[in-house]
Amino acid sequence: MTSEAILEPDLPIIDPHHHLWDLRPMLPAFPEPRHDFIEAIVGAAYYTFDELQQDTRGGLEGGHNIVGTVFMECGAFYDASRGEEMKTVGEVEFVNGVAAQGASGLYGDYRPCAGIVGHADLTLGDKVNPVIEALVAAGNGRFRGIRHAAAWDADPEVLGPPFHAPEGLYKSDAFREGFAAYAKHGLTFDAWLLEPQLGDVLDLAKAFPDQTIVLDHCGTPLNIASYRGKLHENFDRWRRSIHALAECENVHVKLGGLAMAFCGLPEDGPSKGHSSEHLAGLWRPYIETCIESFGAQRAMFESNYPVDRWGASYEVLWNAFKRLAASHSADEKHALFAGTAARVYGVEHVLPAS
Repeated sequence: MTSEAILEPDLPIIDPHHHLWDLRPMLPAFPEPRHDFIEAIVGAAYYTFDELQQDTRGGLEGGHNIVGTVFMECGAFYDASRGEEMKTVGEVEFVNGVAAQGASGLYGDYRPCAGIVGHADLTLGDKVNPVIEALVAAGNGRFRGIRHAAAWDADPEVLGPPFHAPEGLYKSDAFREGFAAYAKHGLTFDAWLLEPQLGDVLDLAKAFPDQTIVLDHCGTPLNIASYRGKLHENFDRWRRSIHALAECENVHVKLGGLAMAFCGLPEDGPSKGHSSEHLAGLWRPYIETCIESFGAQRAMFESNYPVDRWGASYEVLWNAFKRLAASHSADEKHALFAGTAARVYGVEHVLPAS
């Protein structure tokens, strides 16, 4: 993995989107040749406390000043002893243990997984309520919300074998019933779907204007499979969607995910050694559009690690973000790198005392 000198090493960062998992038992099941998404994570098939700490350098010498993180659900460590609806609670139980390890103080002021975003199946309708209550209990004060991903495309080669969301999930009656029940809990909702689907989350945001929604990965522009070479062609459509979503005050955006294989920014991976200058150039049209549309108070940089190791090492990734934020004021930088994430996910306690 490429290493660079750390830019602005003292700037406090809350990484609001990373995963923890053990994919080793599953990798043999994926067909050869492996989809680029799978290829990117093969080198990080086991990724828990130690691997995250090596990337964030939390409590260690060197690296960016990662003061805390928010875990994002990824279907890991589900509890096999629970029924289908409740098994997702196991993921939050595991991550809460990782958070407790970090909170021990053995690693300085570093607080990994200070906020936890889990998963519940909102197509359960009202039956989702006991699942949410169990997730809250398992989080021991750290649970902040759920993600129910809706990423889908008619071309199965776009997403590859791991993803099976149905077409039009966010518009379905069953999902809307569950979302209405979920909205009463006062928690966050992370939305992941692909650029051509952004109208679905726009409809959802308008239907539930009091529900905090966080759009993951700049809305996931596509440069893979049947979309290869079409980023420029589809940019105006993406930009119109971002402008429309930004008009919904309940929507926030995560600035990142562009180093995923799906986005093809860069096209070659994993970890081909691109510099932060090069990556900043690739990402600038997307990041700048999002910041201009949402403002720094509703935007937050994210690593999406270890998925984004397709395009960049952790050090280089955050250097690229710092290059992209160079023209912003100190207050705007604070919001983009830590403040917005702290407020949205309720982890202000990890911010350094000013």
